[in-house]
Amino acid sequence: MSRDQLEQLVKAAGYQDFRWIDPAQIEVANWVQMKCRFGCDSYGKVASCPPNVPGIAESRAFFAEYSQALVFRFCQQVDADERHDWSRQINLKLLQLERDVFLAGYRKAFLLFMDNCAICAECAPTRENCKLPQKSRPSPEGMGVDVFATVRSVGYPIEVLSDYDQPMNRYAFLLID
Repeated sequence: MSRDQLEQLVKAAGYQDFRWIDPAQIEVANWVQMKCRFGCDSYGKVASCPPNVPGIAESRAFFAEYSQALVFRFCQQVDADERHDWSRQINLKLLQLERDVFLAGYRKAFLLFMDNCAICAECAPTRENCKLPQKSRPSPEGMGVDVFATVRSVGYPIEVLSDYDQPMNRYAFLLID
């Protein structure tokens, strides 16, 4: 399947706001996982977040195994109570796209969610106890991706937000090979 055919598959799934990126452009940095460790209340409590995901060196090696990726932009204003439901809906739909790309012959297709997993109402704190391990995926930040630098390099907007009154720009990555 060609890139044009992949794009048609993506558009048929309802996605219009996406860009191709060379996985070599995905910036991975130690500080990102450090922000997870010392700044996120999901650290150690979510099976698809640090410390339950690959470290920086393993993440870099993982991205190097791919020749192309799609970055999806989701822009929405949601309040704090709606955020995880919004994320869950998008993540589940993206999982179907990952499966469609896989079935189209891209056996290595792998998705990085736009937010932490949020598929289950209550997440298990370890991969071993995850209720849906076949659907769980890490976020880009969990794998050390500097999302700000990476999406800016392909012309997408992203800013630090001070409250939920501002629309969020969230990004998911689909690695393809």
